[in-house]
Amino acid sequence: MIAFEELLAVAYKKERMQSRRLAKGAALTEHAALVRTLQKAAGEQSLRDFVDARRAEQIRNADALRSRDARRAERSRPRRTEPEATGWRGWFDGSALPNPGRLGMGGVLVGPLGETVEISIAAGIGDSSAAEYLALIALLEAALREGAAEVVIYGDSRVVIDDVSAPENAGIRSLAHHAARVRSLIAQIGDVRLQWIPRARNARADALSRQALDAARASVEAA
Repeated sequence: MIAFEELLAVAYKKERMQSRRLAKGAALTEHAALVRTLQKAAGEQSLRDFVDARRAEQIRNADALRSRDARRAERSRPRRTEPEATGWRGWFDGSALPNPGRLGMGGVLVGPLGETVEISIAAGIGDSSAAEYLALIALLEAALREGAAEVVIYGDSRVVIDDVSAPENAGIRSLAHHAARVRSLIAQIGDVRLQWIPRARNARADALSRQALDAARASVEAA
């Protein structure tokens, strides 16, 4: 059977909501409900082929977005070097090696005057969704420490961003405690907006999450 995390990564938001309702109504696991939902969307196509096609579509869209951003950047040169004076910006990413396995958290927080906080922390054992959530929590905690009151946070995890935005009791049950912590931190900070971006535009946070895993592995090997 295809892993739950792989199915979540390619499911549309509407399909994830449908599968959650199915899981509750038919007493199925979230994994089994999502399999049924995507099998219905796949029609006569096998689920494996359907998932692969969705993944290929995501890659094509990301490539197209990178090309568009590159063209825009080229047209706008020379680039503005001064930091924007309105609010904070943050980027988060989490890694699991393997999945599930050791977790690494990465994040970058940039203030309105250019001040920068980087996060690169190993975080125990779990799956990729837990890693993404823990990275978001670490970033929000850093924003709270810095006294940020207005933050736009970018991440490439649709699972986490959609889960935080889901109505109460409609999110992924296994991640509910992480979602509650995120909402608590957002309430303490004030104005926080989460925005999905393609993985290609989240390179620094991704590198910091993997750096944390490398450091943890090196520490174990040296012990």
